[in-house]
Amino acid sequence: MSAYSFLTTWCVDAPIERAWEIIYASERYPKWWKSVRNVTELEPSDDNGVGGLSRFEWRARLPYSLEFDMRVTRCEPPYLLEGHASGELKGIGIWRLYAGKAGTAIVYSWDVSTTRRWMNRLAPLARPAFEWNHDYVMRQGAHGLAEELGAPLIAFD
Repeated sequence: MSAYSFLTTWCVDAPIERAWEIIYASERYPKWWKSVRNVTELEPSDDNGVGGLSRFEWRARLPYSLEFDMRVTRCEPPYLLEGHASGELKGIGIWRLYAGKAGTAIVYSWDVSTTRRWMNRLAPLARPAFEWNHDYVMRQGAHGLAEELGAPLIAFD
């Protein structure tokens, strides 16, 4: 397996509670995040927002799709949402939200490995393209979130 570690920051001029509502509601991602083709709830979360399992299908600029399941393992509204991925990607994704004077900073850390044989074989040469594709997906997400919030995107990194 080829491992990747990504850290992305979005800053939006919106209250943390509104940003949290949209980030937490992953079943609505296809509405505002162009690279998300489909999200299917497989198991609901408990009353604390933990344990839910959803299947995600993603497609960006490169000519392939990725499908993986994500189980919520930690939920601390409106500050932290953690999930463990399995399927074509395996690893941990963590959303962290911070309130500030200029709005909300949203930091996503994504530590994953690919499980598709062809991706692992090509990784030594294709890693820059895979990383560029991830950046493209996250840029779409930043702009889509800002639009869904009706708030300016202050920064993307």
